[in-house]
Amino acid sequence: MARKRKPGKGGGGAPKAPRKERSRAGLTEWIRSLAWAAVGFLFIRIFLLETYVIDSGSMEGTLLVGDFLAVNKLAIGPGIPFTDIRLPGYSEPRRGDILVFDPHHEEDMIIVKRVIGMPGDTVEMRDKVLYVNGERRDEPYVVTIGARDVHDPQMLWQREFLVGGSMDDYRPTWDSWGPLAIPADRYLMLGDNRDDSIDSRLWGFLEGWRFRGRVALIYFSYDRDSFRPFPWITEVRGSRIGDRVR
Repeated sequence: MARKRKPGKGGGGAPKAPRKERSRAGLTEWIRSLAWAAVGFLFIRIFLLETYVIDSGSMEGTLLVGDFLAVNKLAIGPGIPFTDIRLPGYSEPRRGDILVFDPHHEEDMIIVKRVIGMPGDTVEMRDKVLYVNGERRDEPYVVTIGARDVHDPQMLWQREFLVGGSMDDYRPTWDSWGPLAIPADRYLMLGDNRDDSIDSRLWGFLEGWRFRGRVALIYFSYDRDSFRPFPWITEVRGSRIGDRVR
């Protein structure tokens, strides 16, 4: 009867790989996993989702300083880095959307505002009341401090788009301006905190290709103005975490 031979020094067991080869194989597998994780992260960040933090009060009280935002890039259509190519999104910008964009008046800046005027609209403001295509718009999200019927020379760009009236006599103010005709593929972007927002009233209509994504929700929030130590722990706004932004 044949006997099974036990693995051993003189047996027939499978030889073990040298320790250096096993270490090299483990390191290679670890690097491969890390590389795939990095590729996945970049894919999500470039094409699907990006994050931003609010550092100014121009969108109060919809968005507060210290709100961390998740931005849906696929909704509008992400751009391909280092090219002028933009992939199609599954939706178009809509009136009332809160969008993140690259402004044309400042390099290396990202801004978040609300879409107020669409291509082809005629927009006007009279004593802080907004009119779109001649109809008064209800804006429950707007915050105002008081009258700011002050002319700003930066608003004189509006003369080119003025509907009716004399361009020479046109002196728009923060509270009263227009009516203005919005050209094709241009948008009027305003902050919800109307008396403390540098927006389209001053720097003009925004080109559609500058949009980066639609704000989806607040994934974290804390009071950045607090004087307490470690405010990101002690001043967390738990009630805002997970809120959808509208």
